[in-house]
Amino acid sequence: MSRTPVRTPGCLFLAALLLVAACTSGSPTEPATSAAASAATESSTTAPSTATTATAAPVGSASPSGSAGPFSATDVAWLQLTVAMNERLLPVLDLVSSRTTDSAWLTFTARLGTAHRADLRTARRLLAESGAPATNPHEGHDMPGMVTDEELAALRSATGAAFQRRASQHVRAHLDQAIRIATAEQRVGTHPATTALASAVVRTGDADLAGLGRLDRP
Repeated sequence: MSRTPVRTPGCLFLAALLLVAACTSGSPTEPATSAAASAATESSTTAPSTATTATAAPVGSASPSGSAGPFSATDVAWLQLTVAMNERLLPVLDLVSSRTTDSAWLTFTARLGTAHRADLRTARRLLAESGAPATNPHEGHDMPGMVTDEELAALRSATGAAFQRRASQHVRAHLDQAIRIATAEQRVGTHPATTALASAVVRTGDADLAGLGRLDRP
């Protein structure tokens, strides 16, 4: 079943966040903007204006677990996208043990899967604390860094070196995009525990990209 691009009003802050992260061709240091959020739902190349999402109204409150402070709309948007991206990557990682016997690949992807499941649990917990709806706003959407149903089906039909090449491409795309949007959340997010998670995603993502690069060497 084909998926559709994100064009719903509920993803406006997410679109601005992606502009900050320059998800298609720009720099992750560009400022996020509320005007650009609307424009981004029509074109991924629209330039942002000058109003930032960092001043978005808070959508949550201090949590009982100690992640104090309100959640901004940008925090929630990043958490929702992080959940959606990790949910798309994990089925790829789960295929590895039945598609290759390469010990380095098995070790790398097992560790990556454990880390991404931990991040997924944390992101879901923070979303629950924020009071955001439990539903996935990205269901049926394909965005940079997300593995599509068709791509997952192609991976299931591959084995050995062919599988590793395809899986490597998807893992790299996921890590690249995860780092971009987490960098954006670091810059414009407001909730301490959420920005701390974003910092961890950037730090581990950089290390994982380096590890993947070593696996890809002939």
